[in-house]
Amino acid sequence: MTIFGLKASLLLMAILLFTDCLIVEGQACHPSGKIRGKKPPPGECNQGNDSDCCKEGKLYTTYKCSPTVSSHTKAYLTLNGFQKDEDGGAPSECDNQYHSDDTPVVALSTGWYNKGSRCLNNITISANGRSVVAMVVDECDSTMGCDSDHDYQPPCTNNIVDASRAVWKALGVPHDQWGGLDITWTDACRPSGKIRGKKPPPGGCNQENDSDCCVQGKLYTTYKCSPAVSSHTKAVLTLNSFEKGGDGGAPSECDRKYHSDDTPVVALSTGCARGRSMVAMVVDECDSTMGCDEDHDYQPPCPNNIVDASKAVWEALGVPLADWGELDITWSDA
Repeated sequence: MTIFGLKASLLLMAILLFTDCLIVEGQACHPSGKIRGKKPPPGECNQGNDSDCCKEGKLYTTYKCSPTVSSHTKAYLTLNGFQKDEDGGAPSECDNQYHSDDTPVVALSTGWYNKGSRCLNNITISANGRSVVAMVVDECDSTMGCDSDHDYQPPCTNNIVDASRAVWKALGVPHDQWGGLDITWTDACRPSGKIRGKKPPPGGCNQENDSDCCVQGKLYTTYKCSPAVSSHTKAVLTLNSFEKGGDGGAPSECDRKYHSDDTPVVALSTGCARGRSMVAMVVDECDSTMGCDEDHDYQPPCPNNIVDASKAVWEALGVPLADWGELDITWSDA
């Protein structure tokens, strides 16, 4: 991967075609079924924060998915207690802990919770002219409900951010209006740590395409996430060779194969202009979590906004050869 200081002001769109399955939040989201409500046994449904209890015989819609996450994901904010004996019920799924009402934490609908992939990560919630960062600690189950495991409450709809009192306070919502509010939210991507560079052994770092090699003792930032994908996701395009012996190193992660420089393929950071656009296939990961070792060709970890592209991509975008290396672009799922 090439990282250097070219300051290009071109705006491009690289439309990327994924070969693997998109996670549930990125698909068209339709109801998955219905469940029939059961009357809660006496004292079995906590109605704190005006929580609903299931009604005998009523049909409730279930979902296994949620709307696509973008830089301004529309959602409905609800109020939940994450403390012991509150309406949140059992300890939070992510850490098996209770959380104070004074801590900004949330539960997400099943599709957004995405099998725990956002556990203990932060999201940014915006409403009422303000924003607040809150940590994801639980799932608001959209697939099941009306049983003892769910405190005899109905399944969540597929667009819920169920938030502690601290979130409502931070958004400046008057207390008498707490309970339901239209909001937008997005993933708040922050560094996950640092790794210390190691000097590559002789011949251990391939500098084709002006790729950087790790510097002994230098600290490199790592990420386990990337900015939210939208219809115009901002990114930095870099140059990589996916051929055997090229600076891309080992075969591509997706198919364990090498790819010709003449094929439009890319590697994406972890957490998967000139008026032109093109379609490229994702074949590899540009690892943002690790680097500076033999497995990573003694190159630093990628930043979290990289689209590392073959020569064919640069050619298709019409970028002059002298400008190849680093370029501001936008991209989206094809």
